[in-house]
Amino acid sequence: MELAEMIRALREELNEALTDGADEPVRFELGPVEIEATVAAERTAGGQGKIRFWVVEGTADTTRSAARTQRITLTLHPRIRGGDGTLTTAYVAGEAEGDEL
Repeated sequence: MELAEMIRALREELNEALTDGADEPVRFELGPVEIEATVAAERTAGGQGKIRFWVVEGTADTTRSAARTQRITLTLHPRIRGGDGTLTTAYVAGEAEGDEL
């Protein structure tokens, strides 16, 4: 799985949590999301060679023996883009109360 694909799947899960909890009385502020993954960096040959990062699973085979694995940690700060383009803090469920946005 490519690193971008993993982040895309995480975004979909967070969006689903936001939608599922929209009518719940309890809200959770979505703080920084930390992801730790082991990735393999692979460079493609050719004139426009680029590096791709693949998330390595625990049961991954050794077909990418030329690739080196690295452990990376990403800290993501989720924000919600409003209709006017402004970014606000994301809440997982319910209506804003008090000083919540």
